Amino acid sequence: MSQQSKLKVGVLVDCLRLPVREGIIKTAEMGADGFQIFVTGGEMLVADMTRDARREFVKFYRDQGLTLSALCADFGKNLGDPTQAAEVMPRLKEAVEQALDLGTNVVTTHIGAVHGLNDPAWATMAPILEELGNYASERRIVFATETGLESGAALREVFDNLQTDGVRVNFDPANLVMMGFDHMQAVRDLSPYVAHTHAKDGKKGIGEFPLGEGDVNYPDYIALWRSLGYDGFYTIERETGDDRLGDIGRAIQLLRSL
Repeated sequence: MSQQSKLKVGVLVDCLRLPVREGIIKTAEMGADGFQIFVTGGEMLVADMTRDARREFVKFYRDQGLTLSALCADFGKNLGDPTQAAEVMPRLKEAVEQALDLGTNVVTTHIGAVHGLNDPAWATMAPILEELGNYASERRIVFATETGLESGAALREVFDNLQTDGVRVNFDPANLVMMGFDHMQAVRDLSPYVAHTHAKDGKKGIGEFPLGEGDVNYPDYIALWRSLGYDGFYTIERETGDDRLGDIGRAIQLLRSL
């Protein structure tokens, strides 16, 4: 992959704190290529969005010249807990159907921490992930779990032992940094499984920072991804701060410079 290749830059539109369509229009105005959006509430709620509403939504965002990089179906449940897993499973399957209708093949979520194959949570989580992954892959969709609660090596260990190709990784370097993990080594560990990434920055023990102001060296980070052949989205997520719109605009400019 050429160092001059244009990055696919996205925005998690919910971070703009605007109504859905205003946020999408603003994303296009700021020069992004695509966007991610939560489907866990409001007009995008997976269970309430009719087929007609989905068709209208696709036309709307395509009219803005954007691509839908991923849906976020994080309902705050831990798939290592049997009760929570049983509760959220139908919603996650609905999110797969919604992704099909809305024109993306990635659904991101959090599955809960799993620190390798010896973690007791793994006994519950593995069959749940395989059921979800098989359901998704039959529809040419992947679930992408977000990084941060465990090292890249621990997550790689469990992924190597999953019997499905429908579960992948949504790589967030800031989450790893803030938890004290080596995000660059995690890129190397997890690259075969990464379907989507978040562009976010942070510092260990402190929290999230605007892109370029934390401990993720974005020039080196992007160079590593390019060397490994990743050509997917870098979707900007800004969860804190008083000037999220400005921070996201500057993040787009930073990524465009790389």
